[in-house]
Amino acid sequence: MTRKGIVKKLDTLFSLYIRNRYAVDGICQCFTCGKKDHTSKMHAGHFQSRKHYATRWDETNVQVQCPKCNLFGQGEQFTFGINLDKEYGEGTAEKLQQKARGLVKLSNDDLNKLILKYKDF
Repeated sequence: MTRKGIVKKLDTLFSLYIRNRYAVDGICQCFTCGKKDHTSKMHAGHFQSRKHYATRWDETNVQVQCPKCNLFGQGEQFTFGINLDKEYGEGTAEKLQQKARGLVKLSNDDLNKLILKYKDF
C-alpha cells in the first residue's frame, strides 16, 4: 500500500474511533454545540488542522463535531478551545497549538501501528 493509502486508511479508522468512543446506542454529541445525532452523520473535527501530523491523530485534538460546526463553522475553533480546557484542564488548547507546530516524521511502520490500534474499535 502506498503512503497515501496508509494515511487514508488510518484517517478512516481514526474517524470511526472518535465518533464512536463516547457514543451511546450509536448516538454521539457535538463537542462544540452539543447537537446529538447518529455517529454516521457526525464528523471527527480537528482543533488543530489535519495538516499537522503531530496532532492529526491526537485523541484530545480530535473530537466529534456536527457538520454545521465542522464544515460551515470552520471547526468553531474558539469554542473548541474553550471546551478542550473545560474537559481536559486549563491550558490544553495551548498545549495542542504548541504540539501542532512541532515537526513529526511518522514512518509507514508508525502509521501501520496506529492502524492496528484503531482497527478493532
